[in-house]
Amino acid sequence: MSTQAETFEFQAESRKLLQLMVHAIYSNKDTFLRELVSNASDALDKVRLESFRDKDLEVDTSDPHILIEADKEHRTLTVRDNGIGMSRDEVQDLIGTIAKSGTAELLQQLKETQDGAAAQELIGQFGLGFYASFMVADRVTLLTRRAGESTGTRWDSTGEGTYTIETVEEAPQGTAVTLHLKAEDQEDSLLDYTDSTTITGIIKRYSDFISWPIRMEVEHTDSEGETTRQIETINSMKALWARPKEEVAEEEYREFYKHVSHDWNDPLETIHLRAEGTIEYQALLFIPSVAPFDLFTRDHKRGVQLYVKRVFIMDDCEELLPEYLRFVKGVVDAQDLSLNVSREILQQDRQIQMMRKRLVKKVLSTVKDMMSQDPERYAKFWDQFGQAVKEGLLNDVDNREQILEIASFESTHDAENKTTLREYIERMKEGQDSIYYITGGSRSKVENSPHIEAFRDKGMEVLLLTDPVDEMWVESVPEFDGKRFQSIAKGQVDLDEQDEDGKDNERQQEFADVLSWMSTKLAEDVKEVRLSSRLSTSPACVVGDNNDMGPTLEKMYRAMGHEVPPVKRILEVNPDHPLVSGMRDSYDKNGESQELKETAELVHGMALLAEGGELREPAQFTSLLANRLAQTL
Repeated sequence: MSTQAETFEFQAESRKLLQLMVHAIYSNKDTFLRELVSNASDALDKVRLESFRDKDLEVDTSDPHILIEADKEHRTLTVRDNGIGMSRDEVQDLIGTIAKSGTAELLQQLKETQDGAAAQELIGQFGLGFYASFMVADRVTLLTRRAGESTGTRWDSTGEGTYTIETVEEAPQGTAVTLHLKAEDQEDSLLDYTDSTTITGIIKRYSDFISWPIRMEVEHTDSEGETTRQIETINSMKALWARPKEEVAEEEYREFYKHVSHDWNDPLETIHLRAEGTIEYQALLFIPSVAPFDLFTRDHKRGVQLYVKRVFIMDDCEELLPEYLRFVKGVVDAQDLSLNVSREILQQDRQIQMMRKRLVKKVLSTVKDMMSQDPERYAKFWDQFGQAVKEGLLNDVDNREQILEIASFESTHDAENKTTLREYIERMKEGQDSIYYITGGSRSKVENSPHIEAFRDKGMEVLLLTDPVDEMWVESVPEFDGKRFQSIAKGQVDLDEQDEDGKDNERQQEFADVLSWMSTKLAEDVKEVRLSSRLSTSPACVVGDNNDMGPTLEKMYRAMGHEVPPVKRILEVNPDHPLVSGMRDSYDKNGESQELKETAELVHGMALLAEGGELREPAQFTSLLANRLAQTL
């Protein structure tokens, strides 16, 4: 018996995406089976864990397995598991809707790429494996019952725009996905997916490492021509991480990565290790080649699974790696942990903390080796994940030096390639004791900042820090290798040659009166007006005191809802600029005037705009500027 089926429509974007997937993107259609088997394996992991946590759960875990059923007569292929199953609401949320978030972004990226392989890589980032079934099927039916529930749910769709959902009274525990297969078409890479040899070959290639038995009725013909059929396990079920490295082929590593990460790309780096001694564990970790689209969202899940003695414990174990390494995927299998663990227990577990320390050091040392042995691959890694790794400079004090060693930054030394801090130090000028940097929203903005003029003229390299996290870590990291970090937009910067004839004092006296007057007139906006040694062509710039919060960081805190008191900054003026020397001459000759007061306001406004800042009174500034320009005509 079943209730009346309800029909729903895919969202417009979902329909477009589904059509793109089915008709325009995939070249290797065999991967649909890998995705279905991977989903079934996840369901078996979850039901075992759920039965362990909830002793009252009515669930059968006596023979967890995946069964593949092929029906040549009706041209159907069913992938069945007796795992956790899904409730009706879960079917609606997880299966009835494509790409719960990010669909619009994915469509835009797909439109921008003409490369089929690149498009296929994009699909993997959005977790749409189930829908790969429509590559080989005209219709897909899903029958599922969640463990502990009495009724099941049937989902059915042709992928053309609508799907139906109904509640069924009788359904076995777990999930069965039945594909009503398209006709075989070798030219379109559509194989006969009812053929046991074809299915076995795909399983061996993609899913041999699955830790649950994958069964299928296999046909055998003996020497006398008699044919028999029997159910066989067609995967080896040997945990890849438990095998010696020399026995594992690169292809096996790649396919295992795709299984645990649901990513369609090959990994950038594989880390296979076995720790013995006081704490024993095995780990197989991967660094992806492409950052997931949600790497910087709150919903992003970390990718390391925890096993204890080959028993799956949890999917995204946050205690095994810190948040700044959240992009690392893989498996950690501990030998001595209790199976009765929770996230709260793991947070306090000494063995987990020791494993975490070793895993972090291993990942960072792997990146360091990549940097020295394969700079091109390292550059790809840093472009994809550098912004996340730098978050560790804020909250992982123990590994701060190692993170600084593997970090690279844009600088004024090279417009194309980034530089490491070690390379920066090797190029430092004689007598230079600081690593100079400037922060901002983009390279073009900070590279053209007035603050950088004198450094460029004297050939002194400046790091150009343009990631949002850079504003945070430079405030808390004092030095690297004995060289302190110094913002060129903060504090006093003395780049002049030694003043042997007292010209600096003489100049200070020449401008003392006009600087004092400007400090008074601009007191609402600045804490001081002084002469600058960092300017060569611009008339003025605004800088902060050494311990002041920078304007970008101030904006970030306000955007997050924090109340931050406004910070007054210092206006530095260039005594060699005609505008500044002209203001001095005018004040010395005529004293205060309305025109001079307006000029001072314009100089301050121009300094703010030059660094990409915001004017407190933009309308007033444009009015003053317009009036002054009119007087020149």
